[in-house]
Amino acid sequence: MRLDGRRESSNVEDRRGMSTGTKAGLGIGGIIMVALMAWMTGGNPLQAVMQEVVQNGGIGSVQEEQMDGQREFTEEEQQLAKFSRQVLASTEDVWAKVFQQIGRKYQPPTLVLFTNRVNSACGTASSAVGPFYCSGDQKLYIDLSFFTTMKQQLGADGDFSYAYVIAHEVGHHVENLLGVLGQAHQQMSRTDKVSANKISVRLELLADYYAGVWAHYDDQEYNSLEAGDVEEAIDCAQKIGDNYLQKKAQGYVQPESFTHGTSAQRMKWLSLGIKTGNMNTTTFNVPESEL
Repeated sequence: MRLDGRRESSNVEDRRGMSTGTKAGLGIGGIIMVALMAWMTGGNPLQAVMQEVVQNGGIGSVQEEQMDGQREFTEEEQQLAKFSRQVLASTEDVWAKVFQQIGRKYQPPTLVLFTNRVNSACGTASSAVGPFYCSGDQKLYIDLSFFTTMKQQLGADGDFSYAYVIAHEVGHHVENLLGVLGQAHQQMSRTDKVSANKISVRLELLADYYAGVWAHYDDQEYNSLEAGDVEEAIDCAQKIGDNYLQKKAQGYVQPESFTHGTSAQRMKWLSLGIKTGNMNTTTFNVPESEL
């Protein structure tokens, strides 16, 4: 992806290497918060809870977290941070114009870069949860080591794949500004888990679509997509489909537990967004069989 010379966003909080201060081992409330965070962001609640229990020293215990303070970052880490700021700036420029076209004003989110764990308006989360968007503070959170995980554990690599991850979380912010996210969360809170999962899938596929819409207009304006970029992102979408990840992790799939959509669905909606850039399209007005 061509980003040379492009501006970097100032809407970034760099908390890498910072301590979250004193922390207590997970009580029941903490366990519920971690599980809820994982569920709302599409993670595995059980895995997230176990990760937090291990990191916090058990249930109900108290310990002091070592103060890391600011540390020196490798050149690769700094390049990823710069890349993330540039991608965020690009989403700001694209969505400001798109919102203007639909008679709205775009309010950009803040990107929070963190290491290992972070506090947000949605609670405290570890890197195990993965990148996430919190509507409570309109911030997207990412530990840059996630990109290494993508490459080493999933084989999903390439700068446009990384950009897609950021653009997807920004897509949730777009959903929030348009009122879609809030409405969906209300519906999810009033229904059973299987039905709520189906609503979650539509939210995630729409965020994929909006990531594609961003790429469509950025490429139109800057000719930013290089040969192979779209294929990189499509490959990434394929490897973060619920069916692919469940099959890889446990050897079988449980469709009723899908929260993000299948590989085919994620590839479809990302591709459609890149191809059309049409803001009149939404995942919430098509039958489930056509997702």
